[in-house]
This record gives sequence, structure tokens and C-alpha cells, in this order.
Amino acid sequence: MSRALASPSLAVQRGILGAVLLIACWEGTARGLHLPAYVLPAVSDILVGLWAKRAILIDAAGYTLLEAFAGYGLGCLIGIGLAVAIALVPALRSAILPLATAINSVPVVGYSPLILLWFGIGISSKIVMVAMAVSFTILLSMLAGLDRVDRRAVDLMRSFGASRFGVLWRLRLPTALPLLLAGMRVSTVRSVIVAIVTEMLGAQGGLGWVIYQAVLQIDFVQVWSAIFVASAASLAFFGLIGFLERKILFWT
Repeated sequence: MSRALASPSLAVQRGILGAVLLIACWEGTARGLHLPAYVLPAVSDILVGLWAKRAILIDAAGYTLLEAFAGYGLGCLIGIGLAVAIALVPALRSAILPLATAINSVPVVGYSPLILLWFGIGISSKIVMVAMAVSFTILLSMLAGLDRVDRRAVDLMRSFGASRFGVLWRLRLPTALPLLLAGMRVSTVRSVIVAIVTEMLGAQGGLGWVIYQAVLQIDFVQVWSAIFVASAASLAFFGLIGFLERKILFWT
């Protein structure tokens, strides 16, 4: 028990130590070699720029996270819904999986011109793009979890008169939870990345829009400040889903 409690604390300490060493090396390299800002600005300069533009960056982060959260939730619903439909009607697998694979064989950014044309440069297009990126990962994770169930357990429940939905609810869904939550955790970072990249191609706000504007103004410290905020937002989102995963899968 004590070992289980000590393990997360030790991991956090190592993570903090690694971050401190990385920042120290970054600062020393940028200062020691007198690197220009467009190559690699010093961390201290980035933090000063971040503080100076904190109001803009906080608003942009909130805009991007709204897109990421909404698209993430929609993508999870789509992915889980399709996986459950396939589990209840196995004949759908041969129709849904090839189509989903074909759509996701093209990078999500490749659909950006069409999505922006159909939904505009507002928040709707970003939500759709994030949902497209997340739904496929959730679909595959959910299907892998549903398929890992022991067939003997399914046959046993069927022998007691359980329906296909009863088997799904009482056996297959609990079995699929670990893989589903792992897929949801991985998808958090992807949702923020897709939202930011799509904002660079056309948006009314967000961190991607801030980065694009800073590049046009040749303000590379501002670019790095926005990247720092985006990284912090991604880590927070990842940590939130990881926390929920540990609470739900308390027996693991």
C-alpha cells in the first residue's frame, strides 16, 4: 500500500526535476551562445513576454480549450456510439470500420479547407475538426476493449438467458473501460493540437490565431509564450482525464 502511494509522488518529483534541468539547459544554451530570438529565445525572456501578454494569452487559451473540450466530448460520443452499434449489430463492422479508416487515412488538417468552407472560421469548424480526430481513436479503443471479453463468459451469460444488450451492459462495457479510458486520455493532447492547428488556418481567436499573428509580426518570443500556454493547457487536460481514470478504475 505504501509503495502504491509513494509511486505517484516519486513520479511527480522526477517530472519536476526533469523540467527544471531542461529549463536550466535551455536558458544556459540561449544565453551562453547568444542565440537570436528567432532561433531559440531564453526561457526568462519567454516568461517575461508571457506575463506581459497574460490577458491576451488567457483569453486565447480559454477559447482554444472551449473548442477542444466541445470537440473532445462530441468525438467521444461518436466513437463510443459507433463501437456500441457494432457490438450490438456485428454486420455493421464491415461498413463502419473501412469508412472510418478511409476518412482518417488523410490527416485531419487536410479537411480544413472544406470544414472551414462549410462551417465558417468560427468555433463550429474547430469543434468538428477535433471531433473527427478524437472519434476514430475512441472507436478503435472501445472496439478493442469490447472484443477482449472472454467468450466463455459471454456463452455463460447467454445460457442464463441474457440478451445481447444485457451482455453488453453487464460484461462487455466493464471489460472495455480500461482501454476506452486509455484512448480518452491519449485523445486529450490530440484534441488541443488539432484545435490550435485549425485556428492557424482561419479563426477569430485562440492560441493558434495568436501564434499565427505573432509570426506575421515576427514576434518569436510571443510565439513561444503561446506554445508554453498551449503545453500547460494540454498537460492540465491530460492530467484531468488521468485523474478521472484513476478514480473510475480504482481496482487497477
